[in-house]
Amino acid sequence: MLASVRTAAVFGIEAVAVSVEVDVSFGLPGLVMVGLPDATVRESRDRVRSAIRNSGFAFPQHRVTVNLAPADVRKAGAAFDLPIALGVLAATGIVTTRAITDALLVGELSLDGSMQPTRGVLPIAASARRNGCHRLLLPSANAAEASIVEGLRVLPVNCLQEAVDVLNDAVEPRAVVRPQRETASLDEPDLADVQGQALGRRALEVAAAGGHNLLLVGPPGAGKSMLAARLPGILPPLTSAEALVVTRLHSAAGLRPPGRGLVRERPFRAPHHSVSRAGLIGGGTPPKPGELSLAHHGVLFMDELSLVPRSLLDALREPLESGEVTHARASGVRSFPARALLAAAMNPCPCGWLGHPKRGCRCTPTDLTRHMARVSGPVLDRLDLQIEVPALTAAELLEAGSSEPSAAVRARVLAARERQQSRGALNARLTSTELRACAALDGAGRRLVADAVDRGGMSARGVHRAIRVARTIADLAGEERVTAMRLAEALQYRAYEARRLGVR
Repeated sequence: MLASVRTAAVFGIEAVAVSVEVDVSFGLPGLVMVGLPDATVRESRDRVRSAIRNSGFAFPQHRVTVNLAPADVRKAGAAFDLPIALGVLAATGIVTTRAITDALLVGELSLDGSMQPTRGVLPIAASARRNGCHRLLLPSANAAEASIVEGLRVLPVNCLQEAVDVLNDAVEPRAVVRPQRETASLDEPDLADVQGQALGRRALEVAAAGGHNLLLVGPPGAGKSMLAARLPGILPPLTSAEALVVTRLHSAAGLRPPGRGLVRERPFRAPHHSVSRAGLIGGGTPPKPGELSLAHHGVLFMDELSLVPRSLLDALREPLESGEVTHARASGVRSFPARALLAAAMNPCPCGWLGHPKRGCRCTPTDLTRHMARVSGPVLDRLDLQIEVPALTAAELLEAGSSEPSAAVRARVLAARERQQSRGALNARLTSTELRACAALDGAGRRLVADAVDRGGMSARGVHRAIRVARTIADLAGEERVTAMRLAEALQYRAYEARRLGVR
């Protein structure tokens, strides 16, 4: 007796079609699994056997062979429990073969036959629609997420017995509750709460408008983290295409709560400075997205940047340029999108009080040199805006009235981004050819660049990034050309790099 059911395996943010073939033949009782299963899939033998028996069905007292095809693709995860169990029941005649021909099955089983939610349902649903499956049978907790995919009938079930009844048309499938549209939280951090820090607020606006990476340097309590937390609030809303990719990433990582639909808010990820390499850029077996990919189309905030291991910061260099993280493993190559806006913060010295008007710095020159060397030149070069955030004065702290709210700043950001989209890309992602076409410098601007290179030691990458920032500043002002004044402001935002190089 032979039966075949369809399921899918998640690889990165995509899903690959997998066929579960079950053969029940005469021989010593047992369940043999082939087709390159990993340890979690091999463990399903005991879960499937117990779930079938505790659901009121008889497990066949014959040799059961399960093949997961294609055999050259490694299978991982517990989502194969349900298709294996239903394949066994179809091979023994309990589930009709006709019921499973156009259905894709996915789900983890408990020993009592109840269903457990599984990760990666959105990529699996997209794979089902792409491969001609018209129905998707899965745990009820994942039904709302799967319903995002149009043209697919979602069949939510709570246990193995219910799955059999639904497939055999013994009961009507449960209705799928469509997820409510997620809205912005009412207590979202607002720039109106920030007192003073005019330069930091301006840098946030420029970073949001052009998609530029940002570094905030200042003493403890100056408001660096407070500023960074308000960066998502001035970014444009996610488009439908962006929301779908972000949701697939979070689904593949198992971070979507039951009953939730598309992610509608820009991600804001703030890992601790002790995060591992796999936790930051992804990895593992099979590879999963890290914090950088989970911040795709949003903000990755790295606080205490000087405490992050230098090797870990250097691992960010290529993804920040390419917008993608690629993991090469023996089982294959997996790529995750990683187009995040990096916002970083650090103290100016080990004790934190360098440049403070009231508290003196206790660090030696050796301490300062070692502190600045913790962030390598290539990493610093990729941070378009490097702002020194000073300590607030008493007058600034007690200033009456509120600052400009995030809504007003977002309106200017949206207008600047519309100008950039008419040129084809955000300023931070312009190629050298595109940059020359839309940000040609006049004579005064060329002299400023020459001075920055000859006297300031600025690299070629630093020059191009400063010109991109100047183009963004001009877009915020509604100007067609990049004047020397806009370029001078952009070069001012790299003052920390000049100080690090010993230029005053």
